[in-house]
Amino acid sequence: MQPLQGLTVVTLEHAIAAPFATRQLADLGARVIKIERPGAGDFARGYDQRVHGLSSHFVWTNRSKESLTLDVKHPQAARILEQLVLEKADVLVQNLAPGAAARLGLGYDRLAPLKPSLIVCDISGYGDDPQTPGPYRDKKAYDLLIQSESGFVSVTGTPDEPVKAGPSIADIAAGMYAYSNILAALLQRGRTGQGRRIDISMLEALVEWTSFPLYYAFEGAPPPPRTGASHATIYPYGLFPAGDGTNVMMGLQNEREWVSFCEKVLQRPELANDPRFTANFKRVAERDALRAIIVEAFRPLTRAQLVQRLVAAQIANAQVNTMADVWEHPQLKARRRWTEVGSPKGPLPALLPPGSSDEETRMDPIPELGQHTDAILAELGHAAGEIAALRSAGAI
Repeated sequence: MQPLQGLTVVTLEHAIAAPFATRQLADLGARVIKIERPGAGDFARGYDQRVHGLSSHFVWTNRSKESLTLDVKHPQAARILEQLVLEKADVLVQNLAPGAAARLGLGYDRLAPLKPSLIVCDISGYGDDPQTPGPYRDKKAYDLLIQSESGFVSVTGTPDEPVKAGPSIADIAAGMYAYSNILAALLQRGRTGQGRRIDISMLEALVEWTSFPLYYAFEGAPPPPRTGASHATIYPYGLFPAGDGTNVMMGLQNEREWVSFCEKVLQRPELANDPRFTANFKRVAERDALRAIIVEAFRPLTRAQLVQRLVAAQIANAQVNTMADVWEHPQLKARRRWTEVGSPKGPLPALLPPGSSDEETRMDPIPELGQHTDAILAELGHAAGEIAALRSAGAI
């Protein structure tokens, strides 16, 4: 039996943060009913068409869900949504604009007296708690904007240019904290019987993830420099060229590894005692000089020869894989981490959630827009004729 089997999550979600959180709840067996706009749905459905005509973002974050189309501003649809929440939901998740859920009658303060066991998770850019709104509460907040606002972009990139992370890291951070807080709230409810409100801020989530550079710049100290694909505060740790035009990613973590690196990789044991390099902070300060020495030592070596030396010295190393390489990664294949999910365009490959097995994880299809509308409304007691009338009225 899956851990969350028997629990129902109703979610008014779009883009990534909330869908990523609720998809993980679905992975653990929760029933997730996704409320979508009639005719259009979650706008992430239209981001691209890279997966047999489906959006890459939507495929990633929406398997194992049921799609119910409701025009939540239509009075009849609003009544259906409230009925669904009060009769079926253990958890309500939303990442609408700040205050929008409350205006729809779906705020925790209104719902809790009607259903004290309900857990409500609100996800927003800057926080949506009416008790502590803050001056940024109503600002629009997209992933790149939060990457910038949190300071993440300022410490990421090259000395010449700050850059964003490739994945939607602010959305992912918020989704992960929503997911973990919901699990904690379910455990608490199991002891007390009471639900609670969870207020997740994308800004706070990513500031937490950026707290190493934040503390590094404590009390006005300079922040870690932007160093491209190298580590800002550990050296040597990053991308280095081999003599055959390829590259290797490698990293040293301690003084034992530094000595081994000098002896077995650089084959210059005297460097281990060079006063410029006898501690990590010294190597960071002399980064340019040390890089020149390393590049010169690597120049006669192919990547294969270099990796052989690194392995012999027990120095961590990796290949800079492309997305195509990752699809074919031998470790993922050997551990049987790929499975399939259904979709409106047929079966698609999907990575099993970390920590799960193929036998225990729910991997149900990605829904078509409104695919489950009639079935869910019938479950709520609405007759076929009533459902047809709701559709004619534009409520569903």
